Amino acid sequence: MILSKNNLSNINALGLVMPPEGVFELPEKVLQFGTGVLLRGLPDYYIDKANRSGVFNGRVVVVKSTDTGSATDFDKQDSLYTLSIKGIDNGAQVEEHIVCSAISRVLSAGSDWEKIIKIAQSPDLKIVISNTTEVGIQLVEDSIKNTPPVSFPGKLLAVLYERYKTFNGSKESGLVIVPTELIVDNGKKLKGIVLELAAKDGLEAEFVEWLNNANYFCDSLVDRIVPGKPNAELTAQLESEFGYQDDLRIVSEVYSLWAIQGNNYVKEVLSFGQVDEGVVVVPDIESYREIKLRLLNGTHTLSCGIAFLSGFRTVKDAMDDAGFTHFINQLMLKEIAPAIPYDIDYEHASAFAGKVLDRFRNPSIDHQWISISAQYSSKIKGRVIPLLLNHYKSHSVVPEHIALGFAAFIRFMKCKKSDDGKYIGTNHGIDYVITDSQADIFSEAWQKDDLHDVAYTLLNNTILWDADLCSLPGFKEAVLKHLQQVVAVGTKQILAKEIAAV
Repeated sequence: MILSKNNLSNINALGLVMPPEGVFELPEKVLQFGTGVLLRGLPDYYIDKANRSGVFNGRVVVVKSTDTGSATDFDKQDSLYTLSIKGIDNGAQVEEHIVCSAISRVLSAGSDWEKIIKIAQSPDLKIVISNTTEVGIQLVEDSIKNTPPVSFPGKLLAVLYERYKTFNGSKESGLVIVPTELIVDNGKKLKGIVLELAAKDGLEAEFVEWLNNANYFCDSLVDRIVPGKPNAELTAQLESEFGYQDDLRIVSEVYSLWAIQGNNYVKEVLSFGQVDEGVVVVPDIESYREIKLRLLNGTHTLSCGIAFLSGFRTVKDAMDDAGFTHFINQLMLKEIAPAIPYDIDYEHASAFAGKVLDRFRNPSIDHQWISISAQYSSKIKGRVIPLLLNHYKSHSVVPEHIALGFAAFIRFMKCKKSDDGKYIGTNHGIDYVITDSQADIFSEAWQKDDLHDVAYTLLNNTILWDADLCSLPGFKEAVLKHLQQVVAVGTKQILAKEIAAV
């Protein structure tokens, strides 16, 4: 039995959250560009949850912007899909299975453009959401005269222009537009591109004024791991347990955050935020960006080399080790949180750090350290160096855990170029591929015989870091000390000694 509107009455499994009565008659309030799992596991999840609480009372029309794939699975299942939430929350195991009914239909930009333009004419439409990847928010040659326009900003401009004409430029017809693409200032950048395309198309000044004053382009930050479709084993288990087939089933972690930069009007329109504390509408989201970038991403980056060299394959594997868990606790709370280059409340940082630990422990997320190591040096530069420099603005003492993470990073990046052009590292006799655009710099540095020379050469490289890390008091010496220990005894032994000393 396939999941569909007609088959809902035949599904009677215990523990399954079902769509609320009357949901299929709700108006289409949201136009969403993108069918990806992040949108279905985060914004659409919030909207579905609100509908079940009788709060938002609206559904989502999804636009499939690319020509790849098809909407067949959505059509076959009446756009219903199951979201299985699995993970750890406050140290306790959580598992929830929800039949999401937020999406009303999925349209293809290529074949259904007239239907999409029709939606722009609807007085029910209030919100536009997107996730077209970082490439989607770029200026390309485009025009609203194309049917459809080539780019996402072009499509959005066409929708807005149609809406402007339909409602004679009334302020009430403006939309709240919330891109979720993972770029800084995504709302501002999207608006800038739409305005530039409007100018290229020669659209009237009155429309540009309406676009500027009646519409809200909101910067936003999303944070939830949604791996997507479960593996074959879990799929078979869930189909047996709940008694139906779902080709759109996705899995996500428990934690979720959608921080949106907006005023009280935006908050009112995005009323689905009332039902979940993960939706945050505030005038400035920079603190949320900083705390995620430093405490989650920065911790990932600084612990990656240590975990991989210790022989841990996944983040969960590492979290089962007491020494590693102690290390990242100390790293986050004693060194990263106080050094975040933004005014962050320590209690907020501490609470977020606790959520990070829950997420790291999630047995349902197969997050591999070798994947986290991709473009390792650029992650160190973007996520760690600002922390390190800010630490030294107010402290003269060396941040030892950051120094250890840096030393393990340098050892991880020890590599040689193979005949096929790949850079290969070796740990305990096992080769691994280093995916880093700066790998040649590390390969050359490791040609030196002396670890002091290796450390000095890399820490002194201002091309890598935009700073001379050797100038930071005691940092070079601390990294060299830890690097010597990593090479001599290995990271797992270092972690064991640290926990033994507690």
